[in-house]
Amino acid sequence: MYRYDEFDHTLVKERVAQFRGQVERRLAGEITEDQFKPLRLMNGVYLQLHAYMLRVAVPYGTLSGTQMHMLADIATKYDKGYGHFTTRQNIQYNWPALSDIPALLEDLASVEMHAIQTSGNCIRNVTSDQYAGAAAGEIDDPRIWSEIIRQWSTFHPEFTFLPRKFKFAVCGMHEDRAAIRFHDIGIEVVKGKDGAPAFDIYVGGGQGRTPMIGHLIGEAISATDLIAYLESIMRVYNMNGRRDNLYKARIKILVHALGAEEMKRQVEEEFAHVKEKGVVTLPDEEIARIRAYFAAPAYETLPDASTALNEAMADNKKFADWVKTNVAEHKTPGYAIANVSLKPVGGVAGDASDDQMHVMADLAIKYSFDELRVTHEQNIVLAHVKKDDLFALWQGLEAAALGTPNLALITDHIVCPGLDYCALANARSIPISQEIAERFNDLDRQHNIGELKVKISGCINACGHHHVGHIGILGVDKKGTEFYQISLGGSADENASVGDILGPAFTEDEIADAIETIVETYVGIRNDGEKFIETYRRVGKDPFKEKLYATH
Repeated sequence: MYRYDEFDHTLVKERVAQFRGQVERRLAGEITEDQFKPLRLMNGVYLQLHAYMLRVAVPYGTLSGTQMHMLADIATKYDKGYGHFTTRQNIQYNWPALSDIPALLEDLASVEMHAIQTSGNCIRNVTSDQYAGAAAGEIDDPRIWSEIIRQWSTFHPEFTFLPRKFKFAVCGMHEDRAAIRFHDIGIEVVKGKDGAPAFDIYVGGGQGRTPMIGHLIGEAISATDLIAYLESIMRVYNMNGRRDNLYKARIKILVHALGAEEMKRQVEEEFAHVKEKGVVTLPDEEIARIRAYFAAPAYETLPDASTALNEAMADNKKFADWVKTNVAEHKTPGYAIANVSLKPVGGVAGDASDDQMHVMADLAIKYSFDELRVTHEQNIVLAHVKKDDLFALWQGLEAAALGTPNLALITDHIVCPGLDYCALANARSIPISQEIAERFNDLDRQHNIGELKVKISGCINACGHHHVGHIGILGVDKKGTEFYQISLGGSADENASVGDILGPAFTEDEIADAIETIVETYVGIRNDGEKFIETYRRVGKDPFKEKLYATH
């Protein structure tokens, strides 16, 4: 795991002191809210519907137990006893008092955390595959390259005031758990000609008002040239991106306007210029320095089969159900990847209480080499657990109401805060998620339905990723009444697709019934073993639309 160097410590300490002075001037009335806004956004502070909100950076989603304990303590000390894990692998606090935020940032800094570049028109928190360093088939650990990008992009003077916010994601293999094709820049680690890690670069993906899939413009870029190539993309965007229209300022709009080939040509031209000047070459020794921070844990030599695991599964159906859904294959024999669902039926997707955060921290220290991962689907991963320890781990999770066995099932939703918190939202998201989860609460039924990803946004900004849900739900406002539009067939993985809108929207009272109709239609027409997304791609939207609107 990466540890701060002297530059990190200095810049974070100086930023906290600077922001303390800015907050004091705001509270004293020496600067207005409009004057304060760009200053607070640079420090991850938003003004939401009811209160200020602080977004804390969790680079590539990786936390130590000590850091998770601090996040729990902050929830207790400065908030209402919980935190909200987000789709950028960060954590948000929805209720801190502005006067407390400088002290909160000092507490974060004590465990090498901060809120820098979690908002504003800059390069945001770099996200990655939550199974990094543990997944079978991985070409290289994507956290190494995410960290290199983090260091390069933090306070980069040329990219501090971009036309719009900018998001990177990195995955270490073709199987994509980081949604790289829906980022401003998405990076897939591939094998170069010499067998060393190289990088396919996707540009211009995104969701929001205009969902677009990124275009592959750089193929097998070498490690030495990675930063130079990324800098070239950023320069083309910084020079040509729209600054006259907030809704047309993202790089996806520039790529769409120029065309992918012209965008590639301009990037290659800038890349040649950058290389000619002999700057931003990534030295091998620097790569080696960062790589050392992500060395594999001290795994024991174990047989892959676990008698203890098999016996526990045979004796305890609830545990067996959890293993079936929430445990993934690890590349090291005798180990497994354990997923902790933050989606209990009746709960709020992504929320964890202070007590639950303490429990997860303790379990990670005991069973997973003191490491946790936040996923972009708003769950938590313990990436390196002995199979022999899974039952004890599950018992600890279950005792803290963290043993929900629903990963990637119909109750494991991505959900934005919606109108309960967000000043931009048109409709509530959380109650809709809760109602759908209650409707499909029966675990046997969830398993029968199989993998089905539901994603819910409270407005067109798509913070709930509804465009890429197998079932996407978008809250809209019609003359003061909340309605919900349904799309089908979206996917954020390596087979990326944007969902198709089915037709007229449904009221709050109708939406759960509509989802029921969609699911029952799928179950009735699927082939044996066919997942929802596979059935949808085979038959299209007509069978679903016909059933859904037959009586609507």
